[in-house]
Amino acid sequence: MLVDSHCHLNYEGMTEDQPELLARARGAGVTAMLNISTRESEWGDVIATAEREDDVWASVGIHPHEADDHEDLALERLIAASEHPRVVGIGETGLDYYYDHSDRQRQQDSMRLHIAAARETGLPMIIHMRDAEEDTIRILGEERERGLFPCLIHCFTAGQAFADQMLHWDIPLSLSGIVTFKNARELQDVARKIPSDKLLIETDSPFLAPVPHRGKRGEPAYVRDTGEFVANLRGEEPQKLFEATALNFYQLFNKAQP
Repeated sequence: MLVDSHCHLNYEGMTEDQPELLARARGAGVTAMLNISTRESEWGDVIATAEREDDVWASVGIHPHEADDHEDLALERLIAASEHPRVVGIGETGLDYYYDHSDRQRQQDSMRLHIAAARETGLPMIIHMRDAEEDTIRILGEERERGLFPCLIHCFTAGQAFADQMLHWDIPLSLSGIVTFKNARELQDVARKIPSDKLLIETDSPFLAPVPHRGKRGEPAYVRDTGEFVANLRGEEPQKLFEATALNFYQLFNKAQP
């Protein structure tokens, strides 16, 4: 098994090539993909792709970049969308203080709304975090006191201290193609230490294509390259890492079926 735990198959440029992208992914041994939504207007298309393709699952949520445009999103609407049988996750949501495309307080409010949905539905929340470690830890800590909820950090790029806090809370970390970049030495050091049962891999395609595809449009087939790199980094057999990260995916996103 080989799973791309985070991709965007319905972004412009991806939708048009979807049949070819999926064929290449399957040819590379990818057995499942989680198609992530970032704004409410794309939920229908993201779910439709998962309805059409047996090896594609869907999430519903609002990216932090889109928080300003979704102030009126109701918890009930998010929960209702999550009840679709092909929807297995909430998000992506979180905090992005690098770009600040949305007001920081609105990002935080949106993240708490998604946490409430994850807590009520039991579906894992997919967290985007960039340059917002302190507030992410604070919000997760406060919300955990109100009741636990499943989640993971997607496209993990933070340092060891943030990783240690997430792992202390049993929150898995997902590695993208960034880990293969030459300047990602600190991330590679962290990646070596992530427990095998808390590790996932992803492409975040069409972004972040790994070496040797860096500079190209990312696609789910490239999760094999990231997985092989991480396995070599950790001194593990690639196939064993593929199987372990796939098992972790299905244990976390337990509404999905292999």
